[in-house]
Amino acid sequence: MLAVSGGVDSMVLLRAAVDVLGADRLVAATFDHGTGAAATAARDHVAAWCASAGVVCVTGRAAESLTTEEKLRDARWRFLRAASRDAGAAIATAHTADDQIETVLMRVLRGAGARGLAGLFIESDVARPLIEVTRAEVAAYAAARHVAWVEDPSNASRRHLRNRVRHDLLPALRLVRPELPSELLTLSRRAAELRADVERFVRETMRVRVRPGGSAIDVPMDAFAGRSADEAATLWPAVAALAGARLDRRGIARLVEFTAVARVGARVQVAGGWEVIRSRDALQLRASGEVVPNARPLQSIGAHFGEWSIVPCQSVGADSWSAWLPGDRPMTVRAWRPGDVMTPHAGARPRKVKQLLSRAGVTGHERARWPVVVAGDEIVWIPGVRRTDAATARSGRPVLPFACEYHRRRSTAAGQGRP
Repeated sequence: MLAVSGGVDSMVLLRAAVDVLGADRLVAATFDHGTGAAATAARDHVAAWCASAGVVCVTGRAAESLTTEEKLRDARWRFLRAASRDAGAAIATAHTADDQIETVLMRVLRGAGARGLAGLFIESDVARPLIEVTRAEVAAYAAARHVAWVEDPSNASRRHLRNRVRHDLLPALRLVRPELPSELLTLSRRAAELRADVERFVRETMRVRVRPGGSAIDVPMDAFAGRSADEAATLWPAVAALAGARLDRRGIARLVEFTAVARVGARVQVAGGWEVIRSRDALQLRASGEVVPNARPLQSIGAHFGEWSIVPCQSVGADSWSAWLPGDRPMTVRAWRPGDVMTPHAGARPRKVKQLLSRAGVTGHERARWPVVVAGDEIVWIPGVRRTDAATARSGRPVLPFACEYHRRRSTAAGQGRP
């Protein structure tokens, strides 16, 4: 699926792809940003060209007036991602080597590290077949093959930083340092290699645990033991990316300091609505503002509790992720409460639920959202942690088999691959 804006770069990509691959293997996706007549004309031009060439074309339009580059880009990519899923196709864009040079220079100006300086050379599911081609070569191809396009007047506006870099800053820098564009490309290739190495190190060495759905990640504290502030600053953005979080410079600096000095239970806010919480032996990165789920009655059909589901099952296994629950008492699934105790079996002394959770590796910030099953006034089951005698099958007593699932995926033993 080709992302086609109607400008010269994307129209050249479309024409070349038809020549090389054939129209039947392509889908063109074009998005009207709602910025004026030129944007609509560009969309219509793409649709008309595709109709004449036999290429399937999907179109979209912004639902509201967008002004900033970031909002325009986000709206466009939401459309492209949705269209690619519907088409079952990979996305290809018409980014050129000049786009990469401009991107890297803008990130240099913002003080980006290696992760940002990689620019468009990063490993990605988006194909960029023109990334080694210059804008001048694209223009020559368009002239030789009479490729028509629609010029976006906003490309000349100095209101956008990229245009100021393209039309003013880069030409001025080339006058005093002609080799600068090639130097920026070399720099970004090296940065992309380093970024890939760091991401591989994080995946293979740091034992980061990603919660199902990627909503949060746990990083063992000892993964940062003995590391310098510079090393931590290099690693944290790659760690955060596993949860879909993007850290800015201030967020990275705040997080590096927090990693070194935070006590158990402390938390720090980082960029983009994310927070990091220190537990006994880990740091958890999660979306901030999470709330404790409300208590739910547990009926024969089961119940949902936050990201968990307690569901009927056929049999009960040896682990504590399933249990026989008494059918002669009202049952509730709720969060742990301070002071909660569980009596494992008759004659045993009550055990603090907080301690049971802690020993199972359920850290303090997870504890508030971990399900606890209550029959009448008695805690009978902490999924993944412990069952009482009341949660076992015995003759002469009505019982129902239930299993606990996380995001519809069956969990494993607590502390050993726990979700």
